[in-house]
Amino acid sequence: MSKFELKLPQMGESVAEATLTSWLKEVGDTIEMDEAIFEIATDKVDSEVPSEVEGVLLEKRFEVDDIIKVGEVVAVIETRGGAQEDTQIEKPQAVPEPESVQEAVVEIEEQIAVVKEAVAAPVQDFSSSERFYSPLVKNIAKQEGISMAELETIPGTGKEGRVTKNDILAFIDHRGANGKTNTIESKAAPDEPKIEQSPAKEATTPKQTVKPITAQAAAGDEVIPLTRMGKLIAHHMTESLSTSAHVQSFVEVDVTNLVNWRLKVKDTFEKREGEKLTFTPIFLEAVAVALKKHPMVNISVAGDTVIKKKNINIGMAAALPDGNLIVPVIKNADQLNLVGMAKTVNDLANRARNNALKPDEIKDGTYTVTNVGTFGSVFGTPIINQPQVGILALGAIRKMPAVIETNEGDFIGIRSKMFLSHSYDHRVVNGALGGMFVKTIADYLEAWDVNREI
Repeated sequence: MSKFELKLPQMGESVAEATLTSWLKEVGDTIEMDEAIFEIATDKVDSEVPSEVEGVLLEKRFEVDDIIKVGEVVAVIETRGGAQEDTQIEKPQAVPEPESVQEAVVEIEEQIAVVKEAVAAPVQDFSSSERFYSPLVKNIAKQEGISMAELETIPGTGKEGRVTKNDILAFIDHRGANGKTNTIESKAAPDEPKIEQSPAKEATTPKQTVKPITAQAAAGDEVIPLTRMGKLIAHHMTESLSTSAHVQSFVEVDVTNLVNWRLKVKDTFEKREGEKLTFTPIFLEAVAVALKKHPMVNISVAGDTVIKKKNINIGMAAALPDGNLIVPVIKNADQLNLVGMAKTVNDLANRARNNALKPDEIKDGTYTVTNVGTFGSVFGTPIINQPQVGILALGAIRKMPAVIETNEGDFIGIRSKMFLSHSYDHRVVNGALGGMFVKTIADYLEAWDVNREI
């Protein structure tokens, strides 16, 4: 018999941890090769984790709703084969013998003093807080003597506002710096003695922690808790707004030729390909063309540098049955013809609605498109999907009276029109580039060939 440690696999470049949502096996259950053991959820997709070996589930290291980091051991499986056990038992280190009995006595007395000091020290209890703190953060707080009141004031940068290791270490460094005596040197009189000013006298205005306003439920109100994905979306949206300098450019597009062309070919296309031809793949084709023409929109920001993406991977926001959104990604969209684009769009959209997307299908996006016109909106101001620098909102297509210019003069006619809304990160995309990009998409759609074959 041997033991195999089943670890949380890598779920994508940007995914460092996942939440355990359910166990599909119990301790003592027999497990087949590639059989799902537990389910996890990331901020992008839910997925099952299969076993890499056959055997019996011996141990579960985490409980439901626990957060697991990539590479951590989640379960231990007892196998009947000859696989080597992953866990290595460390050999006890040899304890050097003291040179004399006196040294041994001194060493024991020092250890007893350390134990007494640890026992006498007050133990902080963080269980009364409504805020979640990981065991690591609690241990650091106890070791550094951080009180509950201080811990509650630390702003968290982790998921759902959780305090991370870096957050509490930064707080400790800041507190240590404020605790030092500051020395003020007079430049006017260099011969005068240095004046030491205590931190208490130096601070003139105490820093105030701004707490978010919490809504209060009145009698008869229904309180609906946010779902796990709802919490993640809320966190990512506020984080994006605090990261990027959002600015928008809008353009109105005459898509009359496009609408008439699709109406003419959609039935033939569906009979031949077995797929519906919606407007979405057509719009995505136009976006891919614009990204190729303006590659500095197909970028990400990394500190003081810009990463120019080689591939054009377009994410399309898709609605889920529970009302939330997910963004499957069309990889190398510029290399697909319209038939391939339509098949890919339909496949991803159908599996998104059935929660059947794979982790690889929602990562590595370089630009995002969202269709707000599906819900009747004329246009919108979407929030950038980090770490991208742009997102396009497609408004509803409407029949409108419009001025039509001809060689014989202008006249009023009925045209199919829509608005395109381009939100972009003004830190790296200026107004000229942001405007030219969305104008390129508009020109491509307005110049649609009514005789195009598909």
